[in-house]
Amino acid sequence: MKKNKLNIKSYIAEFIGTCVLVVFGCGTACAVHCEVNGGYLITALAFGLVIVAMAYSIGNISGCHINPAVSLAMLINKKMNVTDFIGYLISQFLGAIFGSLILLLYFGKDSGLGANGLYEENILLSILIEAILTFVFIFAILGVTSKSKNAQVTGIVIGLTLTLVHILGIHFTGTSVNPARSFGPALFAGGDALVNVWVFIVGPCLGSAVAAYAWKFIGNKDE
Repeated sequence: MKKNKLNIKSYIAEFIGTCVLVVFGCGTACAVHCEVNGGYLITALAFGLVIVAMAYSIGNISGCHINPAVSLAMLINKKMNVTDFIGYLISQFLGAIFGSLILLLYFGKDSGLGANGLYEENILLSILIEAILTFVFIFAILGVTSKSKNAQVTGIVIGLTLTLVHILGIHFTGTSVNPARSFGPALFAGGDALVNVWVFIVGPCLGSAVAAYAWKFIGNKDE
């Protein structure tokens, strides 16, 4: 990770990457109605494939976090500084908002815009589900990026892991594991999606922090 005080190119890359994630991930959920006729798998693949595409597009520029939970883990593991962390968060949330605006134009507010929802109206259970899903996702990221020899397959592994957590998680909450991805659609969908969006910020951040500290404890370093 670059240590410049202002990595403008990295911030732009994070904006673009997060925008693409929302447009193609959440957009696919809207297009295939997610829960109908194999929509789970198609939506899960869409999110995973976006990560693969962006990893090999902007990975060498910003690291392709496109997710505040990923940036939080990198901050905890001292792979980025506070200035870049803040810059990444702003870029990611703005990218998600812009991507959600595109979805609003494509599908209209009534589509739900791929916003997340509570599982059985249970806040604590939804936070726990998101924390567990995010833990697995972040733990895989930290593991595969810990060895430089994995560089050629990093994007594929991360993309497949995101697909994996979506295959299970869509049934419960629609799968966030990404506060920015949740905030953008909720902002325009409004209603319960916006009221409960904090759950999809707290859950992923909690899972990310636990994964980061767990990796600090057991992980092997190959910097």
